[in-house]
Amino acid sequence: MIGFCPLASGSKGNCIYFGSKDTKILIDAGISAKVIKERLSSIGVELEDIDAILITHEHTDHIRGLQTLGLKMGIPVFANSETAKGIYAALNEAPKFKIFSTGETFEFGDLEIHPFSIQHDTLDPVAFTIKTGGIKVGFCADIGFATTLVKNHLKDCDYLYIEANHQPSMVHASARPMIYKQRVLSRQGHLSNEDCADLILHILHPKLKHIHLAHLSSECNSPELALQIVQSKLQDAEVRISIAYQEKPSEPIYF
Repeated sequence: MIGFCPLASGSKGNCIYFGSKDTKILIDAGISAKVIKERLSSIGVELEDIDAILITHEHTDHIRGLQTLGLKMGIPVFANSETAKGIYAALNEAPKFKIFSTGETFEFGDLEIHPFSIQHDTLDPVAFTIKTGGIKVGFCADIGFATTLVKNHLKDCDYLYIEANHQPSMVHASARPMIYKQRVLSRQGHLSNEDCADLILHILHPKLKHIHLAHLSSECNSPELALQIVQSKLQDAEVRISIAYQEKPSEPIYF
């Protein structure tokens, strides 16, 4: 498949497939290798054809599958040095790391990948833009606050994968512990529906074709609410918006 497809998105695990003419990668591997294999197969991709895995940060819901994919299968793992340290601490063993520097563009196959810094409560979390064949895609989730840096890097994307994690009123009303509520609502936590809409509105342009709303909270959000809030702010903008789901592959994008 030439394009990309979110395979899982949410607190139970995150994984995105991205494929070009010559290169096939995963962004994060936070679900089991068995499930990744099944969901890749559903979009016509074999797990054995994956060339590398990009890791945004070391939280378990982004690295769970590395025990098999990185250590047993030997698929190269791209991460910055701090995230690599966090992965090593979690796995007690080092996969085949390829270390990038946050803020510096690098090439892998026919992909031009730019990792940029985001606000989240991990060692050195990043989001990515990927360019191939004249197309630019932005992947930005697990972000507590959209900085000017984030807005600048997500400009001019043809496709976006953006976090719409929660509705603040639902967080406050939930039975979650106060420490959880404070974390989620902080600038190192997760992006709300309204903040997601504001970010999209800031970077909206006529060539933006599709937006996946990602990392929705199962308890403090709903697909219907996230879509309603984002679409109401974008008004008559001609861009398709869909949900990145936790339990199944989401709408695939073909280049």
